[in-house]
Amino acid sequence: MNTSVDIAGITLKNPVMPASGTFGSGQEYSGFVDLNRLGAVVTKGVSCVPWEGNPAPRIMETASGMINAVGLQNPGIDVFIERDLPFLRQFDTKVIVNICGSTVADYLEVVERLSGQEIDMLEVNISCPNVEHGGIAFGQEPGMVEYITKEIKKKAAQPVSMKLTPNVTDITEIAKAAEAGGADALSLINTITGMRIDVKKRAFCVANKTGGLSGPAIKPVALRMVWQVCRAVNIPVIGMGGIQTAEDALEFIMAGAAAVAVGTANFRNPYAMPEIIGGLEKYMEENGIRDLKEIRGIVS
Repeated sequence: MNTSVDIAGITLKNPVMPASGTFGSGQEYSGFVDLNRLGAVVTKGVSCVPWEGNPAPRIMETASGMINAVGLQNPGIDVFIERDLPFLRQFDTKVIVNICGSTVADYLEVVERLSGQEIDMLEVNISCPNVEHGGIAFGQEPGMVEYITKEIKKKAAQPVSMKLTPNVTDITEIAKAAEAGGADALSLINTITGMRIDVKKRAFCVANKTGGLSGPAIKPVALRMVWQVCRAVNIPVIGMGGIQTAEDALEFIMAGAAAVAVGTANFRNPYAMPEIIGGLEKYMEENGIRDLKEIRGIVS
């Protein structure tokens, strides 16, 4: 039984990894999860300088999910290289570093700092507001997506996966733009913009007013977008959005995803990923599946 998957020349022992921002940089969950068991660890977003994030309150539960407006708080690239990366390299798992920025130069600085480090892949969060263009997310304009992908690929020493925002009219246009820019893989979906209002306080539930909706509520949208993108591009897709169980993961794989990322489920159940991996193995054994490739993209 072969659970390994290949993404841009990187072989993962299984297709399961955490979604960026829900697992810290691995150390925070290492008391619950054997990191050696995971196909990869995807870090929280890393920026060129420390980011404080948004004011509190910045997380609010909602029906079948949660809204977060954390604001990509992180200690910056220096701390990541000095503290987090040495910890991660102790484990037999692939390391995927998520990067974020407010300008193209911000992204490129992080990419260059990571070029000589022992990591396996970069995941580029292009849902960040582009401060040079009025605050619209980098990932909402196909032309900008292609441009920033090309610029990152010029500097990157590792394969690059572009993480796509679902807050667009046609996700396939964005995916094709990233592919045209040279992306080695795609990660999708990021959170969907949402809001909650406290009717007793007559105020927004998070200080930022809007936030990113994640969890089971977005799974049908995520699955649809992954299915569309897998048929629009010729590069691997890492699917995410509301995955809680092995059955959820199998849906994404059958829709065409090469791997899956688990996010909000980690907050509710820190053992979610090992359980999903075990569930995939059980499904393969019970159904006589020798390799996950046999069912990848089987639903057309």
